[in-house]
Amino acid sequence: MADPKGFLTTPREEWPRRPVAERVRDWDEVLVPGALLPVIGGQADRCMDCGVPFCHDACPLGNLIPEWNELVSREDWRAAAERLHATNNFPEFTGRLCPAPCESGCVLAINQPAVTIKNVECAIADRAWEEGFAPPAPPDRLSGRTVAVIGSGPAGLAAAQQLTRAGHTVAVYERDDRVGGLMRYGIPGFKMEKHHLERRLAQMRAEGTKFRTSTTVGRDVDAEELRARYDAVVIATGASAWRELPVPGRELAGIHQAMEYLPLANRVCEGDLESSPLSAAGRHVVIIGGGDTGADCLGTVVREGAATVTQLDIYARPGTSRDEDEEPWPTYPKVYRMSAAHEEAGALRLAPGAEAEVDARVFAASTLRFAGDAEGRVCRLDLVEVDSRRRAVAGTERSLRTDLVLLALGFSGPDRGDGLIARLGLETEPRGTIARDAGFATNVPGVFAAGDAARGQSLIVWAIAEGRAVAAAVDGHLTGGETRLPAPVGPYDRPMTV
Repeated sequence: MADPKGFLTTPREEWPRRPVAERVRDWDEVLVPGALLPVIGGQADRCMDCGVPFCHDACPLGNLIPEWNELVSREDWRAAAERLHATNNFPEFTGRLCPAPCESGCVLAINQPAVTIKNVECAIADRAWEEGFAPPAPPDRLSGRTVAVIGSGPAGLAAAQQLTRAGHTVAVYERDDRVGGLMRYGIPGFKMEKHHLERRLAQMRAEGTKFRTSTTVGRDVDAEELRARYDAVVIATGASAWRELPVPGRELAGIHQAMEYLPLANRVCEGDLESSPLSAAGRHVVIIGGGDTGADCLGTVVREGAATVTQLDIYARPGTSRDEDEEPWPTYPKVYRMSAAHEEAGALRLAPGAEAEVDARVFAASTLRFAGDAEGRVCRLDLVEVDSRRRAVAGTERSLRTDLVLLALGFSGPDRGDGLIARLGLETEPRGTIARDAGFATNVPGVFAAGDAARGQSLIVWAIAEGRAVAAAVDGHLTGGETRLPAPVGPYDRPMTV
């Protein structure tokens, strides 16, 4: 502990965001560049170095948080970067995209605002790149074993980097034209600029990892042939089978899935398109779904210049503080959070259908039906208020004007359309995910599964943890049962809940 009284004398201070009027005119990250370093030392001082650091358990990676907090406080950035990278392959990703369950598990959070763990992590990662503390780490020698990783999201990339560094020859297969999975075409640049991803990919290429883009295993490459060509296969294709909304009028034009909409906006930013064919410019938008994907749609809609936008959340508006009876510390609580996108829509007064001017969300709202115009395009959405059991409340039905509806209802498991699961004969769970044993192995010898494809829709930090863990399982499989690679989680581990 660098400052024994830091948590008593220093208030929590987070990385500030750029003014709304400025940031909605571009696709750059919403955070003020360079504004974190002047405050981060004092924030690291707030870490109590508690006897039992629950932040370790709250983080599936088991990040050594008190250790690198103290090192940051002492301005030993090289050592801090070493401790951070010891448990996390991509801390600049999690530092920007993870909702920080570690902060919910912070002991200080029992009766004070938690340590800004996520901000400290991001500061270390960025400083490591600036100072050259994250050089490529190629293996000293090759094992002669080969591994195919299918999918280049955080789980696939973490598995590939760990296995490459262990000496195996790894090829990553990605169906899109660029590597990165949802981090490439699902996450908007205002949450994480793509140069962070490109920098890691360059590091991985320098270490020896090979990438095969525009290649759908099961369609462009036969899955059985791939399995015969490699000593092991890791399936990390994510959970891209989106959930539907089976209500009257769903067939109308102008109703799209979030993952039909977001990739097009990202491709505009990549320079592939001059404008998105689903652009929200000048349109009245309704986003159905209150999670992170819905917020990503919201921020994108705002930047494209929507006339109005309303986000529907089927859950009641949560309170502003933890309910100690329902969600006691150190679980991750469901509390009212205002993302950058919600702040933007509220500040610009773009949500006439919302309950409050400061937000774009309508809580406890369920969609009843869509109505269309003479051309078969959606023009109205009918909704109703629901209670805690999602039962309609009588007399609360109302309508919203809309000509673009985005469905952000989550994902149910891996996409079956490529034929990968069927061609390999993989067993699946009742909910649609790939079945596996305690060692991440599927029912097909030599084939392993990790990330959302097997776990189900989850957080980026869990995906990276699974990627590291499956790499240890594959390494043990290839070397006869022994591995030095860490396995931070098991396939049946779950976040802390009541």
